[in-house]
Amino acid sequence: MGDVEIVGMSDRQTGTVKWFNDAKGFGFIQRESGPDVFVHFRAIRGEGHRTLVEGQKVEFTVTQGQKGLQAEDVNAL
Repeated sequence: MGDVEIVGMSDRQTGTVKWFNDAKGFGFIQRESGPDVFVHFRAIRGEGHRTLVEGQKVEFTVTQGQKGLQAEDVNAL
């Protein structure tokens, strides 16, 4: 354990930001199909202060982290 496993490495998914705590730098994305996934600000594409807004549409890759599914390479649509 401890390794990060890419689930469908090239499979980009879309979803909607369920909530994102800007102060803590994390939140959850509701996928179009499947369970919600955790998102950390470091997984968001961009420079400077990276954040997401509730209801925002995003595209991302899902990975299996130590505590469950998480979004990586998150891009706002």
